[in-house]
Amino acid sequence: MVGAGFTARRGEIDLICRRGGELVIVEVKTRTSEAFGTPAEAVGTRKRRALAAAAAEYRLLAGWKGPIRYAVVGLIGRPDGGFDGEVIEDPFD
Repeated sequence: MVGAGFTARRGEIDLICRRGGELVIVEVKTRTSEAFGTPAEAVGTRKRRALAAAAAEYRLLAGWKGPIRYAVVGLIGRPDGGFDGEVIEDPFD
C-alpha cells in the first residue's frame, strides 16, 4: 500500500496501492446488509468521476507517470462482527 485517505479537491481516495508498475486506486464500500444493493453497486457514475478526478490530482502531486487502474472492495457486515468481502478489479471497464 502506498497511502490511504487522500483527499483531493473533487474527491477522495480510500486506498492507493502499487501492483507491479501500476498504481491501483481502491474504493472501499461497507454495508451492514445487501438490502439496498451490494456495496459495489453503490459506486455509481458520480463516484467514478470523483475517483478519476482525485486520481488525476494524485498523479500530478506524486509525479506518477505509469498506468492507473481501479478496484472496489465491498464489505458486508456479519452478525458476529466480522465481514464478508469482495474485490472487483477494473470495475469500470
